[in-house]
Amino acid sequence: MLQTALPGLDLRPLTASDAPALHRLVAENATHLTAHGDYADLLAATQQAMELALSEASNRHLRFGLVVNDQLVGRLDLVPVEPPRYGIGYWLASAATGKGYATAAITAACAYARDDLGASDIFAGVTHGNHKSAAALGRAGFRKVETFERYARFHLSLRT
Repeated sequence: MLQTALPGLDLRPLTASDAPALHRLVAENATHLTAHGDYADLLAATQQAMELALSEASNRHLRFGLVVNDQLVGRLDLVPVEPPRYGIGYWLASAATGKGYATAAITAACAYARDDLGASDIFAGVTHGNHKSAAALGRAGFRKVETFERYARFHLSLRT
């Protein structure tokens, strides 16, 4: 488990036993998730498919649930694109936005990537119009480095 700077918010590695809660959270937040991103595959996934994906041993230590006082409120993944360079992806339930959770989770995950995985760089993509996500990345130290037709790419150097 990774602790964050916010009391009560932790990043917990996701396992197959989290599939029912994750599936329920996705279904309850379908409108929110599709407002500024392409989560069609996630919304279409069955609980069984989520369970199977979370049971895979590869990259188990890179998939985290955002947990507030023992309740799952989102997900964050570190993606080993070309280690030591990683991508980061995350989403929160609608009711969990605006509380600093994304910034705290991103910051904790990047520290873990640097300290435990030897990561040198983290990249993120944000769909145009998703101002809250871009702001969370900015607060975590990321800078916009490129703009594409549908999204902007952000970068954080972890080199000291």
